[in-house]
Formats: sequence, C-alpha cells, structure tokens
Amino acid sequence: MRPSFEDIGSRKGNASFVAYDLRVPAFPFKWHYHPEYELTLITRGSGKRMVGDSHESFTAGDLVLAGPDLPHTWVSDRVQRGGAAAVVIQFPESFVQDFLHWPECEAIARLLKASVHGLHFPARRSRAVAEAITALPALSGLHRITALIEILQALSRLRSEPLVSDYFSFVKGKEAGQRINKVCRHIQQHASTTIALGDVAAMVNLTPSAFCRFFKRVTGKTFSDYVNEVRIGHACSLLTETDQTVSEIAFATGYESLTYFNRVFLRKKGESPRSFRARVQLLALR
Repeated sequence: MRPSFEDIGSRKGNASFVAYDLRVPAFPFKWHYHPEYELTLITRGSGKRMVGDSHESFTAGDLVLAGPDLPHTWVSDRVQRGGAAAVVIQFPESFVQDFLHWPECEAIARLLKASVHGLHFPARRSRAVAEAITALPALSGLHRITALIEILQALSRLRSEPLVSDYFSFVKGKEAGQRINKVCRHIQQHASTTIALGDVAAMVNLTPSAFCRFFKRVTGKTFSDYVNEVRIGHACSLLTETDQTVSEIAFATGYESLTYFNRVFLRKKGESPRSFRARVQLLALR
C-alpha cells in the first residue's frame, strides 16, 4: 500500500519532538508515513490498526511504537459515543542519536532498532508506562525530554510483539498513495453495501485485472480479502455491542448470504459468529 507523506518536522518548531493529545469524533483512514519514530497510545475508541502489512483490531490501551518510514493508520469502525482519543509522540532520529551510544542506553537502542517492524505492547503489560505516556504532553522543558527517555527505557524492559513481516517493504510514491487511500476510504465508508470491483477500479482509472494486480502488490492482500476483513471487523463490533441477530448483522455488513458470512467469519476469526458473541458475553460477566 502506498502511503502519503506526513510532514512532522515543520510542526515541531523549536521543540525536540512532538507530543500531543488527539481527540476526534472518529479516527479517519489516513495511511501515511514519516521519518520520525512514533509512539501511539489509544486512550479511547476501537477499530482497525494497520501497520505495514499488519491489519488487526484495536481498543483503548493499544500501544504501538512504529519506526521511521513505516506506514500506519488507526481507523475507527464508526463514530462512537465519546469519540476517539490517543496520545501521540513523534521524535526524529536526531533526537536519539546523541545518547544511544551511551552504555546505559543499549536497551533503548535495541528497542528502536526493532521498531522498524512495528512493536505492539499488550495493555496488560504496559499499564504503568501508559500512565507516563498520558502525562507527557503536559510537561515542558527538560522534564519533557527526560520523561520520554524514561518511557523508552521502560518500554525496552517490556515484552513486545512485532507487527510487520520480514518481507514487507514499500516504495514511496505520491500518485500510488493517493490511489490506494482513495480506494481504502471508499471501502471503509461503503463496506455495508455492494462494492463492485469494476466500479472501484474505475475510481483509479484502472481495468479490473490491472487493479487487482495493483492492489495485491501494494497491500499484500487480494481486494476481496481486504473487503472481507473490513466487514468482519464491523461485524465483530455489532456482535459485541448490539442485540441484532447474526442474520441481521450479516446483511448489515454487506453480505447477501448468511452461509457465506458464517464461512468467512469462521475463516477470519477461527470461530462462528455465535461462538464469538457467547465468548465475549462470558468475558463481560467476569
């Protein structure tokens, strides 16, 4: 997938790095990259997280460290009560280069080297550091700098999970990025309706066969597989948050056949929609 470039340097001003609270009605689809490291903590909201060739669900507490030029986005399933919020910290390589050669920072150096694959820190292991991340945007002066170093040191002690496969790579390109962003935005907005391959291909001035090759090459997924992932993600939210029947949810998420919906859900989630709902309800009672 060809991401768009985000210019963080011009927003940084005279500060060493950028740290801010992001509060929006919903996280929009914004597949992008930048040369800075980015530490993102989701404090409210849920949806899909895409980092490189990783495509997973997220909820509040989601914490990811993305290395330089690693494409990423968080996108809400829909506008949710209370909106969506995150703490975002973006820092350039020049910020860390001055101290990474210190023996005391060897663990941080290993952490940042591993971040080229995107690192996910499960919420159950990172609650303490999440509190420090949440507090950082309000800090100023030297306290702000030392707080970020301490956060990186704390993360270096935690067990993390790489998100991106070893074979993932992308070539920066403005035109391709605009094309794929347009397509993925359309899928996110219209996943509950019929999405015709020919119509989507025409949106980016490609024939259906050329579009399929293009989509597979830049995302690592077939067009139909990507659409199914978006739809099943929405179905999981409806199974969790509503009393709609499985049949109603199947049709509400763009499937014309209940049998096909059940088959795709089982393939994606490893269990049936009814089993998924029962398991979530059981967890809620604990």
